[in-house]
Amino acid sequence: MKQYSFKFICLIVWACITVFSGYGQQNAINYETRILESFNGDADAPYKWKAEASRFITQADSQGNKYPRIHYVEAWPIAAFGNNRGANVQPLRSLGINAAFDRRGYNWIDVYPVLADDPDENPYEIPIPGRVHNMDLWVWGANLKFYIEVFVRDYRGVIHPLRLGDIAYPGWRNLRVNIPTSIAQSRRILPAYAGLSFVKFRIWTQPVERVDNFYIYFKQLKIMTDTFENLFDGNDLADPANVESIWSN
Repeated sequence: MKQYSFKFICLIVWACITVFSGYGQQNAINYETRILESFNGDADAPYKWKAEASRFITQADSQGNKYPRIHYVEAWPIAAFGNNRGANVQPLRSLGINAAFDRRGYNWIDVYPVLADDPDENPYEIPIPGRVHNMDLWVWGANLKFYIEVFVRDYRGVIHPLRLGDIAYPGWRNLRVNIPTSIAQSRRILPAYAGLSFVKFRIWTQPVERVDNFYIYFKQLKIMTDTFENLFDGNDLADPANVESIWSN
């Protein structure tokens, strides 16, 4: 009887080790923080940023500048980058958005990237590495009752708007949004990795707030992402780039 009890206990221990080992392999994570866009406006930056607005946008200001306007300014959140930059340090800039609408309401402004070398300036979606856990952005607000959404696209082509946060505060603040687990970032079949892409920001005005002339500034879009990938015998045959290469030869 004791012999059978000992064998039974050994079987349970072996089963637990097997289960937890497999669980650990499938659920290992390697979180990394990466800057998706600095909004510094450097000459060698891969992207340019454009803006377009909903129908009630004011056509131009008194000097004839068309709305919405986008411009890089020498300003930044001191909480993130400090105050005294020094003479030999690369200058910091932020992306400024200036706009006005002819009437109050749920107006919007889209801020989206285009490739720097694209003469047609077609909207471009920035690939997000890994399986992203959250995104954050430094935003300067003028205490206006507006809010910002970030749009991401999954591997099925579905676009998901995520509320980044309200900007009814004065000055710089870091806004963050967690990516819901309901947004798929992997597949059952190989290749399993199915990352998201960044589509655009959308700034929303609200009917209770003035919209005659306002400024908003962006700095450093950052992500926390899991870059861990399970390795297996033949994992190179699940790499689309490698498959294309070996089949083309």
